[in-house]
Amino acid sequence: MRSYGQFCPIARGSEVFAERWTPIILRNLLLGCHTFNEIAAGAPGLSRALLTRRLRELERARLVTIRPKPDGRGSRYEPTPAAEAMWPILHALSDWAEEWTDLTTDHADPDAVLWSWVRSHLRTELLPERRVVVRFDFHNRGRRTVWLLVERGGAEICRFDPGFGDDVTVRIDEPIAFARWHLGSLAWADAVRSGAITIDGPRHLRRALPTWNKAPAPRTAKHDHG
Repeated sequence: MRSYGQFCPIARGSEVFAERWTPIILRNLLLGCHTFNEIAAGAPGLSRALLTRRLRELERARLVTIRPKPDGRGSRYEPTPAAEAMWPILHALSDWAEEWTDLTTDHADPDAVLWSWVRSHLRTELLPERRVVVRFDFHNRGRRTVWLLVERGGAEICRFDPGFGDDVTVRIDEPIAFARWHLGSLAWADAVRSGAITIDGPRHLRRALPTWNKAPAPRTAKHDHG
């Protein structure tokens, strides 16, 4: 981390917080990601080499504790109290961005939306008791397919077919609609009605799936920036 050479607390704090990818890594740590792969999964586009470097920098800044896993294979990453104290900063940044910045297609990576849904917005109490496999086909910049495996009161994202057959298929043709639904600014029914999202499968699962997301209450209109 390079120093601004200034005594100002804003400058000192920015030396840590304003490094590229650091807020995302901190967010993932504070959401309960404790392994390298878990942290990386919530930061698509971040190289493994840079993630390694940033984690070491956060360790030196006393924001993360790095310990070997009990089985000796890899490391476990734990946020320190100093990192936990950054939650209000991250929430304030989120509120500011929601109010003053625009969501565009450049921000609407459907992989990131699905990761956020499963990691921090999943309503586990509404998940079905039996195993359910949801296949997601993302049609932005080429087709990508991932699976959501729901079982044992939880869910995980699979990059390869888990092999149990698909119960529900969701096609995302407009990722920005998927992101807006996740953020609570677009109703699932409206996204389906417009053709931005297509869902196929048994009726009870088609109706249940959108309820598994703890979408926030819709925001009021943004201030006029002009």
